[in-house]
Amino acid sequence: MMNPLRKGLVAVVLLGLGASVGMAQTTVAASVYGVFRSSTSANTTTQSPSNAAGFLLEVRHIWNPLMGIEATYSYNRADEDYTRQVLVPGPGPTDTVTASIPANAHEVTGDWVVSLPLGNLRPFALAGYGLLLDVPTAGSVTATTTICPAGGLGPCSTSTNSVATRTETKGVFQYGAGLDWTLLPHIGLRFQYRGNVYKAADLSSAFTSTDKFTQDAEPMAGVFIRF
Repeated sequence: MMNPLRKGLVAVVLLGLGASVGMAQTTVAASVYGVFRSSTSANTTTQSPSNAAGFLLEVRHIWNPLMGIEATYSYNRADEDYTRQVLVPGPGPTDTVTASIPANAHEVTGDWVVSLPLGNLRPFALAGYGLLLDVPTAGSVTATTTICPAGGLGPCSTSTNSVATRTETKGVFQYGAGLDWTLLPHIGLRFQYRGNVYKAADLSSAFTSTDKFTQDAEPMAGVFIRF
């Protein structure tokens, strides 16, 4: 026979386990977002990535009232404009090379999630790490070279040539915050902001990469299903 103290301890443990299981939940979500990127400049090169739209797929598991994990996959266009400018010392000409590289970006991350249930609302914050794959849509693109005489003495001349592109994979740090709003017992809306920090893409050997860290801003909205 258990003594009263042991019975009480067992009851507390069982209640805690039951509460933990009751609080555990898994959600799958799909969101659309806009990605707003920053330009970088260094090593005589300026990289100007385009803004774009994309979609995000998530699987999230919350195992107690506060903590959880998630896995994500996202896709968006990731076109990049490159400008390389070489200033020749003295009275020499200015040599400018430009190219636009169309590309797609695929991102896979794993994140820690901290959330707090407040009725039918659940605010959350997240941070994690993953891989970002930039894939040019063509094996080569046309680069334009413009040479202008120093001091504007004479007209500029232009020429074009084909430059090869390359796929690049890099690490990416992700952070964000948002809000789940439950509308029906197992369906709701998810509003969130995510940011990505990573090294600027190096999509062609014809240009020296800026080798600078850059950041994306991604406001998004979507729908989740809870199991």
